[in-house]
Order: sequence, then C-alpha cells, then structure tokens
Amino acid sequence: MARIPMSGTQHALRAGDYQAVIASVGASLRSLTYQERDLVVPFDADEVRPSHRGETLAPWPNRIVDGKYSFAGQDHQLALTEPARGHALHGLATWLEYEAVDKGPSHVTLATIISPQIGYPWRILVRTKFALDADGLTQTVQATNWSDSGAPWGTAPHPYLVAGEGRVDDWTLELPAAQVLAVTDDRLIPTELQAVDAADPERFDYTTPRRIGAAKIDHAYTALARDENGDVTVRLTDAAGRGVAMTWGPACPWVQVHTSDRPGQAADRTGLAVEPMTCAPDAFNADKYDYDTGLIVIGPDEMVEASWRISAIG
Repeated sequence: MARIPMSGTQHALRAGDYQAVIASVGASLRSLTYQERDLVVPFDADEVRPSHRGETLAPWPNRIVDGKYSFAGQDHQLALTEPARGHALHGLATWLEYEAVDKGPSHVTLATIISPQIGYPWRILVRTKFALDADGLTQTVQATNWSDSGAPWGTAPHPYLVAGEGRVDDWTLELPAAQVLAVTDDRLIPTELQAVDAADPERFDYTTPRRIGAAKIDHAYTALARDENGDVTVRLTDAAGRGVAMTWGPACPWVQVHTSDRPGQAADRTGLAVEPMTCAPDAFNADKYDYDTGLIVIGPDEMVEASWRISAIG
C-alpha cells in the first residue's frame, strides 16, 4: 500500500493558467497558482497543515467562547481547541478525512460526516466541491442534517491570500465593509459592532483601497457592500496592481480578516487570511449579542449551501 502524505490524499486540478492541489485532510486548499504565481500561501503535501491554511471550517467558523453554548434548551460544552485563549476554534471537521466522491481534471467533490459527539450531538453530511475554470477556483460547501432535530451550523474557508512579492505590509487591500466587530485584546471575545471609520480607521477602514502597512488585524467585518449580483469582492494587490481577489454571495454576511501576525516565525505576515463566513464569531451564542450573528439552524434532512471564489488580478 502506498504511503499517504501527512496532509492526506492529493487532488491536483488544472484549468487554463490555474492549478490547484486539494488535500483530503480537512478538505484543505494546499496550493493555488495562476501562471505559476501563488495566490495563497501553500504548504507541503507531507506536512501537518500549519496555521489552519486552506482548511474548510465546519460546523462553525472562528471561535465559540469558552467552548460553551446553549441550544434548544440544552447546555453544551465543546473541547477547547484553542488552549491559549480557552475557546473552541474552527469547528470539528478540520482534521477529518474527506473522501473523493466525484473527480475530473478541473474539479473534485469531497465528503465527510461529522458524527454526533459530546458538545455537538448531530450528524452532518458535509460535501464540498472545488472547481477550476477561467474565472478561478470556486469552492462550494453543502451541509445536510442527518439528525432528528435542528442543528446549529456555520462554515467558512481559511485561505491566506498572496498578492505577490513581499509581505502583508506591502500590499493594498480593498475591503468593502462598513462595520467591524470589536474584540478583547487578550482572548478575542466579541464585544460590539463599530463603524470601520470610528475607533481606529487607520487599522480597520479599507473601503477605499490602501496599503495595509503595519496594521494588525484579526477581526470580523460585516455590513458588506454588494454588487448588482449580490456579491462581495475583496481585492489584494501589489505595487504593480497584480494580485488576488476573493468573491462570495449573500450566504456569507461576515468575513474574518487576519494579517497573520506571528513574530519571530517565517510565516509572519506572509499572507492575508480572508475568510467569508456564514455567521459571526461565537454565533452559537447568538442570544448574547444585540446584532444578527447569522447563525443557521439546519432542519432534519435539510441541506444548506455556501460558496466563494478566488481569482487572479492582472
């Protein structure tokens, strides 16, 4: 039997000038290139995926504070997978093995099952399709509730976008969001929604494209400006105007942005995480907040879907 790389089975895709590799562990986007230039920070096939790069987040993105939530009159406690901050981070599917159920030269569909467990007593079938075409790479995530009761749900991707040479500081960001979610400095616990041009516009306001510079961001944005098709596009470009765009529709009313601050590490500020999310951080505790977290409840045998696209600029 051939040895499987640490990141799982590799699915290489190609369409025109685009190439992508999807790793089966966590349904992870391991690499994406256009004309041989990186559009995301890659990682090696025989490497334990670092820093959540490219993984598919389910059944929640971001954090559940203290790993605790109440749903339908029942209290739940999840494992604390972010020990330093004491939260349940990025769901339950990040280290699951996904099986290929359909594959062609430019697409692959992967599937896994989130089994009922302590803290999340629902069975969810997760299917995700990665498809390359002339417009870039589109990922679609479908979740079907194979349980007898409604299940709380959220999803997102976790790519670190790359505009070109240099680091995050050198790139120009266009982020059409009017509000940012303030969080505590130590544990990133949500506190309140603020206008991006209110408390610290130099850090948070990119409604007019400008260089990121030294700004440190690990925040969720909402109140997103959409085009006539209902889509939002975030653009990241280098000094020559080349770069990468990420586009998504109404299924994701939130987006997490992170400047990948890891002082002293080689990965420090090498990519900008842009994570379109179907719900806000800590959305399983929606009743705690005075804004719409976007929490989805999937009914028995119901299926929900969300998608996003990464494409080259220039």
